[in-house]
Amino acid sequence: MDFAFTEEQQILRDSVRKLMDRHAPPDYVRRLDRAQEYPDALYAAWVEVGLLRLPFPEAYGGLGGNAIDLVIVAEELARKSADFFMAYGGSVFCGLNLVRHASEAQKQHWLPKLLAGEVKFSISMSEPDAGSDVGAMRTNARRDGDHYVINGQKLWATGAGATRNVINLYVRTDPKTDHRKGTSLFLVDNDAPGIELRKLDMLGRRCVGTYETFLKDVRVPADRLIGGENRGWDCVLSGLQIERVCSAAGSVGAAQAAVDLAAEYAKERKQFGRAIGSFQAIAHMVADMQTEVDAARTLMWRAAWMVSEGRDALREISMAKLFASETYVKVANLGMQIFGGYGYNMEFDMQRHFRDARAATIAAGTSQMQRNLIAGLMGLKVQ
Repeated sequence: MDFAFTEEQQILRDSVRKLMDRHAPPDYVRRLDRAQEYPDALYAAWVEVGLLRLPFPEAYGGLGGNAIDLVIVAEELARKSADFFMAYGGSVFCGLNLVRHASEAQKQHWLPKLLAGEVKFSISMSEPDAGSDVGAMRTNARRDGDHYVINGQKLWATGAGATRNVINLYVRTDPKTDHRKGTSLFLVDNDAPGIELRKLDMLGRRCVGTYETFLKDVRVPADRLIGGENRGWDCVLSGLQIERVCSAAGSVGAAQAAVDLAAEYAKERKQFGRAIGSFQAIAHMVADMQTEVDAARTLMWRAAWMVSEGRDALREISMAKLFASETYVKVANLGMQIFGGYGYNMEFDMQRHFRDARAATIAAGTSQMQRNLIAGLMGLKVQ
């Protein structure tokens, strides 16, 4: 098995790393985190170099990249901040859903706008009583002539308030049947009449923003329905594999950044007349951290390779997502211990990793749901 990148993939990784070093230095990342400010300038840089075009078909202005290309980007963006990947991934994953399910007219209308940075995309599915239990979704849409009228409430919507954002909104269009047969996907402008967005004050991943959304008699043209009425569950399922393998890559990139910070600090910080990294207790902690990140990365690359080959990789993706997210939490926690009091200080970046990591085991499918899924794929009946 060959773990080497192609020459093009190596160029891609180096280019994205240089781009992020240039446009997202540590002071920029810290400022956005403190101010809870969306990375507009960084997003514009991604658009300018064509980074959003990478995974889209050439027929729609894309570069025809595959899953491996996408996880390379995910890891490099998250090395600066896991939140940055959320901004990139929101637009890309929603756009790829249009490639799979939208009509040709919808693709021709929306994809050029997305790739040119004229619009952003975000996803909104969760509700106060519908997180992992998607079947409890209550937000609904009813047909009224050539429009649909939407009412309800959404929660934990990442990036919903970004400038020129179009919310990819999942709602019930047939409440009398199972959610797999009665859910639909609509594209809704985040400034449409009847929408109220409330930005939530979150512990971590603060710059892209997490929102609560209230929808009261929001009128949406029928041509904003993607994939057909009551076909929204197909859209959800078709995007899960690439979303979760990229989520794993994001956790790996952010976890690697936390390990790098801890290792550098252990070399420089002196106690009892020598660097703390020369003490076995600290050195072994750093060694364990790097070992677990590399293990997570290997699981992630296997899953990404399988997706790029068109194989069914649900179990491998679920394992990679589970292990990578929990590894990020673990190494961030150990990093705080290595930094001591400095880790608890808001002037040092380890505290941001400690805060950001806690979302990794919740977003894009909780660790508990991943374990249920893996066990089910092993033939175990989980209640």
